Amino acid sequence: MSFAQYMDIALYDESVGFYATVGRAGRRGDFLTSPEVGPLFGALIARRLDEEWLALGSPETFVVVEFGAGPGTLARSIAFATPECGSALRYLMVERSSEQRALHADHLEGWTGDLEAAGVETFVRSVGPGPQFASSPIAPYGFTGVVLANELLDNLAFDIVRHDGAGNFERLDVHHVEDGLEFVVAPTEVSASLAPVLSSAAAGEWIPLQEHAVQWIMEAVDRVERGVVIVIDYGATTPEIAARPEMGWLRTFVGQERGGHPLDAPGACDITTDVAIDQLATACEPSKTTTQREFLQRLGIADLVDEGRRRWTEKASAPDVEALRARSRVGEAEALLESGGLGDFVVLEWTVEMRDEAADRSRNGR
Repeated sequence: MSFAQYMDIALYDESVGFYATVGRAGRRGDFLTSPEVGPLFGALIARRLDEEWLALGSPETFVVVEFGAGPGTLARSIAFATPECGSALRYLMVERSSEQRALHADHLEGWTGDLEAAGVETFVRSVGPGPQFASSPIAPYGFTGVVLANELLDNLAFDIVRHDGAGNFERLDVHHVEDGLEFVVAPTEVSASLAPVLSSAAAGEWIPLQEHAVQWIMEAVDRVERGVVIVIDYGATTPEIAARPEMGWLRTFVGQERGGHPLDAPGACDITTDVAIDQLATACEPSKTTTQREFLQRLGIADLVDEGRRRWTEKASAPDVEALRARSRVGEAEALLESGGLGDFVVLEWTVEMRDEAADRSRNGR
C-alpha cells in the first residue's frame, strides 16, 4: 500500500488507529498543541472570531467549523472567553474519532450533542440564543462564518516521493515482510499542478506529497459562503522541507516524546510532517500568511498578559482561581510566541467573499 494509505489506517482506523484508541493531545497526552498550553490561545482566537463576525456585518447566525477538534480543548477556551459573537455562535467540532468526540461535552455549556448529517444542517441554519456547540464527523457546506484548523494538516495522510531532475518520480510504498513492515521504492506519477512544486526541491531528496491537504483546502474554501478559512500549523516550502537531513520532517510522537520509525508500531504513535505551504497554494493562494507570533501579537496578546499581571498583583496576597489563571498568562504567552517553537508556526487565511455560480465554476475550472 502507499504510505498515505498506511498512515490513514495507523492514525484513524476505528479499531487500531492512534487517534481512535490511545492518542491524546494535552499535558497528560502525547503532544502539546497551542490550545493545551492554556486558555490564552483560545481567548485570542475568540478575538479573531469577533473580528470576522463584525466584518461580516454581525450576522444573526455565525458558524465556526473546527476540523480536527480532538478532545475539544479549543472550543472550551473560546466559550470561556465569552466572545462578542457568542449570541450568534454555532460552533461545530468536526472530529473523525468517536472516542475523541465523546469528550466534547465535558465542561462545555451549550453543547447540543453528537450530530448526524441532518442534525448538522439544522444546527448551522438555526437562529436562536448562543453560543451553542455540537460535535460531528460531518461538516456542512454553504454557511457564513469560519473554518478553523489548528494542527490538522500535518496529520492528514501524505505520500513520500522524490524526483530525479528529469521529470520522473518515485514513492515509498509500505510492504509486509516476515518480521514486520518496510519501505519499498516504486515508480509513481504526480498531478500536473503539483509536479512543478515538487520539482523545485533538490533531486533525489525524499519529500511529503500532500495531496490530501491540498484537497482539504479546496473543500474548506468551497464550504464557506462568506467568511474565512484559518489554518495554523508548522510549515515550510517544499524545498525547505526537502533540505532537512535524513528526512527530519517525518516525525512520530508518543507520551510527549519523539517516537521511533513510523512503520515500527502501527497505531501506537502519532505520525506528522511539516505542512508544505507551496503545495497548499496550488489549490488556492492564501489571502494572508503570517507566523503565529505575528498573528497573536496583532490580536493583543501583550494586552492580555499585562491585564493578567495586574490582576495577579491585586490579589497576590490572597489569590483565587481567577488570579492564578491571570498569572499563568505570562508562561502561556512565552510558549505561544517562542522562537523555534509555536511562535514560528504558520497562520494561513483564505478570505471568501459572497460567491456566485459563475465564480465557482471559474475558480474550480468547470
